Amino acid sequence: MLILGLTGSIGMGKTTTAAMFHDEGIHVHDSDAAVHELYRGEAVAAIEAAFPGTVREGAVDRALLAPLVLSDPAALARLEAIVHPIVAKSRNAFLAEAQKSGSHIVVLDIPLLFETGLDRQVDAVVLVTAPETVQRERLRQRPGMTSEHLEVIVQRQISDIEKRARAHFIIDSAHGFDSARRQVRGVLRALAGVKNNR
Repeated sequence: MLILGLTGSIGMGKTTTAAMFHDEGIHVHDSDAAVHELYRGEAVAAIEAAFPGTVREGAVDRALLAPLVLSDPAALARLEAIVHPIVAKSRNAFLAEAQKSGSHIVVLDIPLLFETGLDRQVDAVVLVTAPETVQRERLRQRPGMTSEHLEVIVQRQISDIEKRARAHFIIDSAHGFDSARRQVRGVLRALAGVKNNR
């Protein structure tokens, strides 16, 4: 089974691209979705203990939590120490189930793939990218996104230039859905060839 790591900086179109892989019949594990699920379940008690007052109606309120961790590296590290092991457990269960079901290719959608060293645990990396002007315009349209919030996020991420140098495949999302879908299918064709030659 080939494990494909899908990544891309904020606003580059990674989530949409992940959906395109899913549309092609590829099983996708979404790390962000796993975190959202944890914030409603398994991680709630630990996060409330570490960050009192951030839970509302039995779920972690991201709007309350974000200001406590975005500009405080130590606080962010405490949060990640809670969340990352549980997400890893979810990811490993996904891979085991995919292997059992006979999947030939799976996608791990991981925003901080390079930053967390998880690129070393996949067979190939697909980077979703776009020019900075396109990225900024997309982010301006997101509710609640401020320039300060964006800068904090960007500072945590490896530059797009470095990601391009380290990725095996690049999908340019700046030219619309049809173009991106053709690129996704091109990646799958290339990987099918690799699989067949093993």
